[in-house]
Amino acid sequence: MASSVPFLDPPYLNGLPSAYYKESHYRFQKRCRAFMDEHFTPFVMEWEQKGAVPEHVFQTFVKHNMLLPSLPAPLPIKWLKQLGINDILGVKMGRAGLGGAGAHLIVGFAYGIPPIIKFGSPQLQERFLPTLLRGEKRMCIAITEPEAGSDVANITTEAKLTPDGKHYIVNGTKKWITNGIWSSYSAMAVRTGGPGPKGLSMLVVPLLGQEGVSMRKLEVGGGVTAGTTFIELDNVKVPAENLIGKEGAGMRYIMTNFNHERLTIAVGVTRSARVALGSAMAYVLKREAFGKPLVEQPVVRQRIARAGALLETQWAWVESFCYQMTQMSKDVADIELGGLTAMCKAQAGIVLDECARTAVLLFGGNGYTMSGQGELVQRIYREVPGARIPGGSEDVMMDLGVRQLVKIFEAKTKMLEGAKL
Repeated sequence: MASSVPFLDPPYLNGLPSAYYKESHYRFQKRCRAFMDEHFTPFVMEWEQKGAVPEHVFQTFVKHNMLLPSLPAPLPIKWLKQLGINDILGVKMGRAGLGGAGAHLIVGFAYGIPPIIKFGSPQLQERFLPTLLRGEKRMCIAITEPEAGSDVANITTEAKLTPDGKHYIVNGTKKWITNGIWSSYSAMAVRTGGPGPKGLSMLVVPLLGQEGVSMRKLEVGGGVTAGTTFIELDNVKVPAENLIGKEGAGMRYIMTNFNHERLTIAVGVTRSARVALGSAMAYVLKREAFGKPLVEQPVVRQRIARAGALLETQWAWVESFCYQMTQMSKDVADIELGGLTAMCKAQAGIVLDECARTAVLLFGGNGYTMSGQGELVQRIYREVPGARIPGGSEDVMMDLGVRQLVKIFEAKTKMLEGAKL
């Protein structure tokens, strides 16, 4: 059942008409929510307080094929059928409000496995996909470095081919790698050529138990259960067959992967914003001050209204994006929606900031306390930087969005001018 508290659930669950959702969507949503209510949502705060998600949780989600929908569309149906996977559920982790536990579970499927599916050779897929799709091994995506975050073209981790052409020797460091600490493999951006984007490639690099690899968990301000990791690579020997696609094509693969990553972030972050604002709304409806409920104070209503308008606008944009993705091929969507996806992801972080800040202020002292009835909104507020920085920092994303739109405009204008001739 959806909540009757304003903003706590999306409009389509509160009985309002939707242009997107059919009866089959509602049935699927109910199944997913029932699973999450049993295995996930009630326990997220406890896991966050302890700083770890129990290992059995990942295995439970794998057993019920709950993580597979985190893969980008279209799903690898041929592989799933080959592995005997015929029924899936989908994740609804954002309803918990906190992103760490969700990231703990989905990042490998959402960001690490897709480059192998989309760009890997048949031989590479045969070697890795069976164990990865069944959740027997875990994988992460390793792009960011201490000196190269959003500036992907200038990463320095190097992969040199041995004289016999059988192995790459990898040296360098990766930082802020989600899920790295428990991943057997990573889809890693490495430099196989000269400077700039044309020198980048992607490799499947073994991590756990691999000679020359050392990893340690980083302590971060929010999302503490996501396993943010620092990775050092010292003469790591990687089979040449682990190359994903072609040498020198890494930048294109990374950018394609980023589009799915940024949309996934936008969806989850927007849902967290809804939890924050909905929690604040529930609080001001019951909390009394100056002889009446807080919601009867005009200044309180104004603050909620400003945040609510941003939230529902962002939610509508995310729904529109997801619908557009179902109507376009991946290649066309990457071009037409790539820049807008970056902007949507950036805007999601801005909206979360406003909603979380509003919630903390309206909870007052309770919102400043890491326990009690304000603990959830306080923890959501701590996760705001984790929404605005990873996947491409906010200012870079906004600039990228406009540059991509200008690029598309110029290409279409040139095409029209050519047609007139």
